Amino acid sequence: MKKITYLFIVAAAAIIFQSCNQGAKDAKDSADSLNKTKDTTTNAAATGGIAVNSDDAKFATTAAVGGMAEVALGKLAASKTSNAAIKDFANMMITDHGQANTDLASIASAKNITLPTEPDSAHLKKADDLSKLSGKKFDKAYVDAMIDGHKKTLDLMNNEAKNGSDSSLKAFAAKVAPTVQKHLDAINKIHDSMK
Repeated sequence: MKKITYLFIVAAAAIIFQSCNQGAKDAKDSADSLNKTKDTTTNAAATGGIAVNSDDAKFATTAAVGGMAEVALGKLAASKTSNAAIKDFANMMITDHGQANTDLASIASAKNITLPTEPDSAHLKKADDLSKLSGKKFDKAYVDAMIDGHKKTLDLMNNEAKNGSDSSLKAFAAKVAPTVQKHLDAINKIHDSMK
């Protein structure tokens, strides 16, 4: 009887724990929520305020998760691929996006923007899916992910450079956009060579 009671308690605890976690936010959502509470019009005294509007703060969190994902996926690709062009591209992702992440973190710190500490759930799932592949299947999936990701990142950077409100973030986006375009051109060339 004690064993049955114990198992019932453990099962109930597991169900409660799981239901609590289903509402958990990913790193980007958490950062966006924190930034929203820093709104200088209502809560500056308690939070220290934020020096940018909500659109610029969302740009920063979106750019941060994308940049972290590029570095993480680059490391994964550098270790998994045997294709020299993909390995070179992956190393370029680690270097270029790593530097952009550092630059963005510096701006965010000066503006009191909270950035995510890890990629969001969509990028983590992509990394998990890729980690299960190998050989040509991995190469194709990685290249496809890089094309899709760089198209979105290029749009993000160009939009912020054109429409952003904060001069530092606009300058960051304008500086990073040509690098992202270079990456997109390189990964499209790799894609075309794989046909």
